[in-house]
Amino acid sequence: MKISVLIDTYNHERFIERAITSVLEQDMPMDDVEILVVDDGSTDRTPEIVRRFEPRVRLIRKPNGGQASAFNAGIPECRGEIVAFLDGDDWWAPQKLRRVVEAMEHDPEAGIVGNGITQVYENGEEHSEVLHETPRFRIDSLQGARIFRRRKSQLGTSRMTVRAEILRKIGPVPESIVIEADEYIFTLAGALSVVLILGEPLTFYRIHAGNLFQLSGFNKESILRKRKSVESLAQALSEKLLQLGLAKDAVRAVVETIQVEADIMRLQLEGGFPWETARAEWKFYRIVHEDGTRSHGIFKFVSLALALLCPPRLYYNLRRKLATNAFYLRARTVIFPVPDPRHVTRSRRYGS
Repeated sequence: MKISVLIDTYNHERFIERAITSVLEQDMPMDDVEILVVDDGSTDRTPEIVRRFEPRVRLIRKPNGGQASAFNAGIPECRGEIVAFLDGDDWWAPQKLRRVVEAMEHDPEAGIVGNGITQVYENGEEHSEVLHETPRFRIDSLQGARIFRRRKSQLGTSRMTVRAEILRKIGPVPESIVIEADEYIFTLAGALSVVLILGEPLTFYRIHAGNLFQLSGFNKESILRKRKSVESLAQALSEKLLQLGLAKDAVRAVVETIQVEADIMRLQLEGGFPWETARAEWKFYRIVHEDGTRSHGIFKFVSLALALLCPPRLYYNLRRKLATNAFYLRARTVIFPVPDPRHVTRSRRYGS
C-alpha cells in the first residue's frame, strides 16, 4: 500500500526536525512511504531545516494562508492510497504507521483511522489518553453523530489517516477555515465512510505558547481569529452535511459543539446577557461530559449561578483568574475533580 505523509507547518523551526524524524523512524518498510511538507509561509528557519532531509522529503512552499490552504496545496500532490496527516510541531510513536496500515488493510470500509494521543507540555509533563475500546462508527444517524462528537479529539491533524479516495470526494477545504481545517476533513470523512479509532496513544501532541489551536492566555486578536474560523467551519459543515443527505438532527448534533465554542468566544470578546453565558456553558458541559457523574453535574449547575449574576466578560475574566489560583486548583482536584470520560483512561507523567 502506497502511503503519503503530509506535514503542514508554519514557523516550527524548533519542532519540525523531530516531526520529520519520527516519520523516518517508523518501524516498518519505508519504500512505499512518501513525505511531503507544506510550509505555509514560514518566516523562520523552518524551510532551511526541511531541506536538509531532501530528497527523502519533498518541500512545498506557499504564502501564508492558514491550515485549509496548506491542505489544499498538499493533498493534490499526494500519490498514496492513504494520507497520514502530521502537524509540524507534533510527532509520532514508532509504530504509528504500521498500526494504521494494518487497521485499514483489515477493515476496507474504514475511510479514516484515528488514534489516542499524548499531550506534551513545555515543562515536560505528559498527559496520555488510552481508549478502552476501538470505536467503529459512521456519522449517518443521531447516534453516530453523538459518538463522533465524543471521540473527535482522537481524529485531529496528527491523528487522522484518510483514504485518498475519500479526500477526493471531500474536495478542497474552504480557505476561510484558517484554524481547525482538520475538523472539516475528518467530519466529512466520517459522513462518507466508517470511522475507526485505535485506542493506543500513537501521537505526541505538543502544547506550547505558539500553538494556534490551544490558545493560551487571553489574546483578543487570536481569539477573534479563531472565532471567525470556527464560525466558518460550522457553516461549511452544516451546508456540506445536508448536501450529503444526512438527517437534520444528526447535522445539528455534529455542528452544535462547534457553534457553542464560537458562542463562548463571542461572549468573552463582545459580552452579552448573563443567561447566554449560563446556557452556552451548560450546553458545552452536557456535550463534553455526557456520561459524567450526577454529583459533578450538580456542582457544575450550581457553579453557573455566578454566570447569572455578572456580565459575560466579567464572568470569564474571573474564571481566568481562578484557573491560575493554586489554592483553587488544589481544592478542585480534591473536592470535585473533572471526571474522565468512561471510555478513556488518562495518565500523567514527566517525560525525558
